[in-house]
Amino acid sequence: MKRLLTAAFAVISMTASAGAADIPIKFTLDWKIQGVHSWFYLAKEKGYFAAEGLDVTIDQGEGSAATVTRIMSGAYDAGFGDMNAIIQNAATNPDEAPVMVYQIYNQPPFAVLTKAGGKVESLSGLEGLKVGGPAGSASTKLFPALAEAAGFDAAKVEIINVAPNLQEQMLIQDQVDASLVFNVTSYLNILGQNMDPDEDFKWFPYGEAGLDIYSNGVMVSPKLLNDHPDAVKGLVSAIAKAMADVIANPAEGIDIIVKTEPLSNGALEMKRMEFALNNLIYSDETKANGIGTVDPERLTRSIAVIQKLYDLPNAPEASAVFDDAFLPATQ
Repeated sequence: MKRLLTAAFAVISMTASAGAADIPIKFTLDWKIQGVHSWFYLAKEKGYFAAEGLDVTIDQGEGSAATVTRIMSGAYDAGFGDMNAIIQNAATNPDEAPVMVYQIYNQPPFAVLTKAGGKVESLSGLEGLKVGGPAGSASTKLFPALAEAAGFDAAKVEIINVAPNLQEQMLIQDQVDASLVFNVTSYLNILGQNMDPDEDFKWFPYGEAGLDIYSNGVMVSPKLLNDHPDAVKGLVSAIAKAMADVIANPAEGIDIIVKTEPLSNGALEMKRMEFALNNLIYSDETKANGIGTVDPERLTRSIAVIQKLYDLPNAPEASAVFDDAFLPATQ
């Protein structure tokens, strides 16, 4: 955790920005309250949003892509959601698409999950096998792009539509040979079944296989961006400050999650948060450049992947989907 703390503080200014005054912001999560949302709730609990002149209301979400839809509908001003959904909408509806202002998941959370000692020794070994994936999920949608990046034929893989809550069970029961998962969720689901996700399973992360895309971060509506840029800066500053607090003292983050959602399992949410920090948030890129920013060249490559995969009419410029103007100053 020490190196995470160093990386986080490299991009965080502890000085509150001025100019935002009592501005209400409706903020949507990507899913139900989890350990990976602790910094949002901590920023509210510790008064970091209030110190920036912001009145932030946080609601649970319905999926990473749904965050974009909620913001575009006008129901929310900001949220935690998927960069790739922004890219899709920026290509087709550029005036209404949200803009990412603080990239939290530097690495994609998508993975192929198999049983240790099973049929799959490499991704090319998926050819001729049955693979479970929820219809419409990002992990399933991105599978052809993964195959191209990893050098195997996706057409030779039989994709079985499975319910998200049955993915791990079907794999354990050998109803499928592999599952296309959101790793930070599956990791905890496996622990919940009293199995060891590291010893009993093999993980093939999409990012390590060459699918070089970004994922979830903090996005805002064009209206908030244009009408209240100081509020956007304050929002990012408060979240970054709270992230530093959680990295320095993870128990503080889990405490606020359990306080907010008493049915949460604090021990499991701690494991979820630690998994996300070490596998999704912290990377060579964040070590070099800090948490929250992106590499423009990598983002441009990511946009090209998404354009091809979804047959988008154009490739948005990197500056149209990510704005680094609101990042905290480095120390």
